[in-house]
Amino acid sequence: MLTLTHFLMLSGALFAIAMAGIFINRKNMILLLMCIELLLLAVNFNFIAFSHFLGNADGQIFVFFILTVAAAEAAIGLAILVTLFRTRASIDVEDMDSLKG
Repeated sequence: MLTLTHFLMLSGALFAIAMAGIFINRKNMILLLMCIELLLLAVNFNFIAFSHFLGNADGQIFVFFILTVAAAEAAIGLAILVTLFRTRASIDVEDMDSLKG
């Protein structure tokens, strides 16, 4: 039988992997965006686990809003990366030091 602790441990592991990915990888913007998505997934996993074990559907409803924001963030982030790659021919974080309008 799976308990709440099992789900929270899995969520914590996902969160730790994402944080490690952010701190270890400081070069590639696409991997940074993927790590941010993993952070949001870990938070959503917590919402679903607590919602299920408490018998309340509010957490599951809130997950849909977070997924909507995450999808918009991914689409806008990738669009910005494509534009930056076309102008600078690189997606390295170190090359993004001057963002002028």
